[in-house]
Amino acid sequence: MPLPLPHPARGSRTGRINRRLGAALLVLVTVLSGCTAQAEAPKDSRIELSVFWWGGERRAELTKQALEIYTERYPDVTFKFTWQGNAGYFDRLSTEAAAGNAPDLFQIDDNYLTEYAQREILLDLTDYVRSDLLDLRKLSSGLAQSSQVTGRTVAAAAAENTPGLIYNKSLLARLDLPEPHIGMSYADYLEWAEEVTERSGGKVAGTMDPSADYKALWLWLRSQNKELYRGRQVGFTEGDLTRWFDLWRGARASKAAPKAEVIQPANTGDVTKQLVASGKAATSFVWSNQLSELQKLTKDKLGLVSYPGDPKAQWARASLYWAGFRGTRHPETVVHVIDFLVNDATAGSILGTERGLSANLDVRKSVEQSLTDESMKLSVAFETTMTERFGAAPVPPPKGHASIKALLIQAAESVQFGQATSKEAAAAFISQANAALTS
Repeated sequence: MPLPLPHPARGSRTGRINRRLGAALLVLVTVLSGCTAQAEAPKDSRIELSVFWWGGERRAELTKQALEIYTERYPDVTFKFTWQGNAGYFDRLSTEAAAGNAPDLFQIDDNYLTEYAQREILLDLTDYVRSDLLDLRKLSSGLAQSSQVTGRTVAAAAAENTPGLIYNKSLLARLDLPEPHIGMSYADYLEWAEEVTERSGGKVAGTMDPSADYKALWLWLRSQNKELYRGRQVGFTEGDLTRWFDLWRGARASKAAPKAEVIQPANTGDVTKQLVASGKAATSFVWSNQLSELQKLTKDKLGLVSYPGDPKAQWARASLYWAGFRGTRHPETVVHVIDFLVNDATAGSILGTERGLSANLDVRKSVEQSLTDESMKLSVAFETTMTERFGAAPVPPPKGHASIKALLIQAAESVQFGQATSKEAAAAFISQANAALTS
């Protein structure tokens, strides 16, 4: 006997999702450990799933609209929505999970994906993917892999992004200087940045100093066939990090990058504090999908290119994931909803690019055709251009990734403000980082 399904509204078109569902559930009855159809059947015909995410009001509005479409198609499934700002989100989620009452469906990112998987908080989606109840075949290369921890699929990418060097096109036009380009070496990039500073009379530095930015360090390492992590340790040496800090110490000395006091507000990644928007630097090292938000903060026209170095160092990254709670009473329905959010064209058109570019490539093309924001169109075009250049995606960061990001900021700022040499800061970081990763 197959597991009970949400009942579609009369006359609705359920498409691919519903066609796969019936066949897949026959398989799942046998693969779910210790479960029977009777045991998994809901006690009544109606199901209410709790959904939790972080973000602003716009994200909340769009997420609710998308899930309301699901309820229109499946009236027996309704949702209880909860959302908040990023601060304190994971503390709350962790507390609820420890008490056994985490939301059925929630948003997560790569800061905590591995940790939550290892703590057995996340619903294992592996068998659902194998049986095609959760279809990840239309995701770009490497994106499905990025949701795997120790070989198990524990989430599905809600959207995709990649690091982007955002630069001030209007400033460069005024200074009669060329724009940065994909594949620019760090040496050429810093020489170019010095010229920007000189041409502007020192009013605008050529580049932000990203020495505190983990993703900039990660891409720089990958261009040298190294990784940020190797298992539960950092994947680079004290000498590597010393060279990284020295690279940017030299940029500050040559005035290609500004002084520490100017750099520091942007070190946390706060979009509103980025120097390309405040006019204090010609470039900022951010995420490519942040172009639209940054463009709203300046009257100058902004452009977008990859970080310096080999573009193969970059990869298609899940900006956010949808995951289910391991203790949910309705795992099949949770998976069905995740598949809807990832693969349904109507849901994709509603969600748009708020979380990043649609993970499903077919849905992305559909969304792209409806875009009116020129900056977002440019972000999509950039991601499309980079798709053929991306290297292999690394495994998700290990438990402790959030601590590593904070430790890197601390170490980089100690060098920026002259409180430590590059070597001293690198040594302290390596010791503290490996301790944090193994604790």
